Amino acid sequence: MGRLSTHVLDTARGKPAAGVVILLYRLEDTGRSLLREVVTNADGRTDGPLLEGAALAAGSYELLFRAGDYLRASGQAGGDVLFLDEIPIRFGVPDAGQHYHVPLLISPFGYSTYRGS
Repeated sequence: MGRLSTHVLDTARGKPAAGVVILLYRLEDTGRSLLREVVTNADGRTDGPLLEGAALAAGSYELLFRAGDYLRASGQAGGDVLFLDEIPIRFGVPDAGQHYHVPLLISPFGYSTYRGS
């Protein structure tokens, strides 16, 4: 059974990023459709998979991480204009029967991602 998961780590503080709002979109020819909105828990993870089973279909997706709100709340960034505010990660799911884990590592001035396990 396939599933999609994520987590957020704050590399500047060396700990999980709790309270990050994440929006999950399905990308289509006509635009994007919002599938879920979740918030990371104290462990920087969502309380369950973003999608699993029949809900995870092959195709293109976007995770939009509202990092700016988290960075402001944690005291790492301030002001009206941030270097990083919303971070979109677009990725493909070629085989809906697999597990896709898309983590985000953030700091006020950089981020990275990879396909995790």
